[in-house]
Amino acid sequence: MVRVRAADPSPEADLVAGLTALPFVVIAVTAAGPAGPGWPALADVVVPEGDASLTAIVDTVVAHPVASTTLALLLRGQDRRSIADGLVAESSAYSVLQSGPEFAAWRATRPVRTPGTDGPRVRLERLGSCLRVTLTRPDRRNALDAQMRDELMEGLSVAVADPSVARLELRGEGPAFSAGGDLDEFGRRADPSTAHLVRLQRSPAGMLALLSARTTVYLHGAAVGSGIELAAFARTVVAEPDTTIALPEVALGLIPGAGGTVSLPRRIGRWRTAWLALSGRTIDVTTAVEWGLVDRIGD
Repeated sequence: MVRVRAADPSPEADLVAGLTALPFVVIAVTAAGPAGPGWPALADVVVPEGDASLTAIVDTVVAHPVASTTLALLLRGQDRRSIADGLVAESSAYSVLQSGPEFAAWRATRPVRTPGTDGPRVRLERLGSCLRVTLTRPDRRNALDAQMRDELMEGLSVAVADPSVARLELRGEGPAFSAGGDLDEFGRRADPSTAHLVRLQRSPAGMLALLSARTTVYLHGAAVGSGIELAAFARTVVAEPDTTIALPEVALGLIPGAGGTVSLPRRIGRWRTAWLALSGRTIDVTTAVEWGLVDRIGD
């Protein structure tokens, strides 16, 4: 980890070129916000001087250096990758971390449990030229498990195959849009390399990227982890006033793995994406609108 101040002399060009490939997290502390040449442009995350999130970010990097550094390296290169290439890079990094000590330490604190099948996870409704896709696991706050992923893929495939679907709506039933991935399934597959291929073959993120121009996502309650990562692919994101957003994966020894390192930087840039993931903080809907992660507040 390298911590610098934006007021420090700008690094030489050859140093900047070398630093972009080196495995550490660069934190820039600035009194003027993330703007200007030099260290802020090079930094992985920019924090205003005196901001309480700085301590949280430093603590995260110290406690989870492998996941934090992997995230920083991945985000540095995402603007040079296509969406498809970005999803491959993200899944590859995620699989490596699943085999790492930080995730193993988290997994050891939570026994692997096989989730039961408690009915359909997704409901499809055709309303004229609109296809409404609703997540229907309200008792688990629409936690994304393998069954929901597969059913979501089937629903999204309908819109991809049918040009008469002019509008796709994605919603969540119950108290939250989605609380993220189902923690009971994390680490259940013993072979991360096979899991990597499964993620690429059954990728709701890839589908939503294809359907982006026709898609509106409606958020409410928790939009955490995969909940916001998938939503950010849509052209339009509408959020209720009670919406809260977070990226908690680094604390598990992982990185966002549902497309978030691709979708969020395209909306809010890599600094803010890294801030969300490394600080562990939750943002409200007003902040999300200011950042451009949400397009408007719903009724």
